[in-house]
Amino acid sequence: MPVADLPDFPWDSLTAAKAKAGSHPDGIVDLSVGTPVDPTPQVLQDALVAAADAPGYPQVWGTPDLRAAVAGWFARRRNASGVDPDSVMPVIGTKELVAWLPTLLGLGAGSSVGIPELAYPTYDVGARIAGATPRAAASLLQFGPMAPKLLWINTPANPHGQVLPVDHLKKVVAWARRRGVIVASDECYAELDWREDPDGLTTPSILDDRICGGSHEGLLAVYSLSKQSNLAGYRAGFVAGDAALVQRLVQVRKHAGMIVPWPVQRVIHAAVQDDEHVAVQKQIYAARRAELKTALLQADWRIDYSDAGLYLWATQGKPCRESIDELAERGILAAPGDFYGAAGAQHVRIALTATDERISAAAKRLTS
Repeated sequence: MPVADLPDFPWDSLTAAKAKAGSHPDGIVDLSVGTPVDPTPQVLQDALVAAADAPGYPQVWGTPDLRAAVAGWFARRRNASGVDPDSVMPVIGTKELVAWLPTLLGLGAGSSVGIPELAYPTYDVGARIAGATPRAAASLLQFGPMAPKLLWINTPANPHGQVLPVDHLKKVVAWARRRGVIVASDECYAELDWREDPDGLTTPSILDDRICGGSHEGLLAVYSLSKQSNLAGYRAGFVAGDAALVQRLVQVRKHAGMIVPWPVQRVIHAAVQDDEHVAVQKQIYAARRAELKTALLQADWRIDYSDAGLYLWATQGKPCRESIDELAERGILAAPGDFYGAAGAQHVRIALTATDERISAAAKRLTS
């Protein structure tokens, strides 16, 4: 696809707001992106160092022990006991998989890709790169008799943090299987669920035993370690689900040289076996979230959804760009809701990914 046919990179439109926020006497508080700022946990740094001697080519599919560890994580943390290690593959950060999945699955002209009405822009871009047509919808009913070849769901969702419950996901799976639709579920915020869950589980996965009926046919769960483990710089993630689909991805990626570096594969192996560092980071984000949420509510903002993830989906009931300008006057940069679709035109996405000091500065500016 010609580059000219792709949309502009959304964050480029924030140049003026960023400059305004940067002129604040106490400096900018940049809450516009979900980039972790806390240190990579030592247990993961140690895993990287231990694997630094890596003269040979790694496996596209990942080593058997890595795949087994991911399968164990799905069973332990996601209520997905039936994940076969052979149906797991590491990826170079999940953004690349989101962008290339339609192409890797052989979609093209005449095919469509279903994406959420409010969505991370890369779902749309991935369809366009493949030459397929992106179709945004808030409900499966909107697709009518023309079902897409691939359906993306995102739970917990970026930007608004909505969590799709078990019953809803069961209906999605049943609908897709009746029509031969592949469902890819982007679940990268699953460990950052702010609701009370008596089962102690993360948000439901598309591979959850209660949802898929014990079969992963036609299903792919996509997961990133960037958020839960402060590994955005490592580009570490994985996909699991339908073994036949995963094997298809493995074979194409072998030809394309799309390989997770060996040291990063060892970090993935360590990360999915260590729940403690995730719990510690979640507590840090919980405190930042509570401080920002309280300040926004005191400043007469309304917060919608925001049940999980690293963002607060907030509105003043006015066009989002007006809200962005007002925040910039206070030295705060956020992401306008229209980045994610027309349905976000009156919201802004406010990230929790800043230091404690910067979060406190933002809270004070909001309420002063």
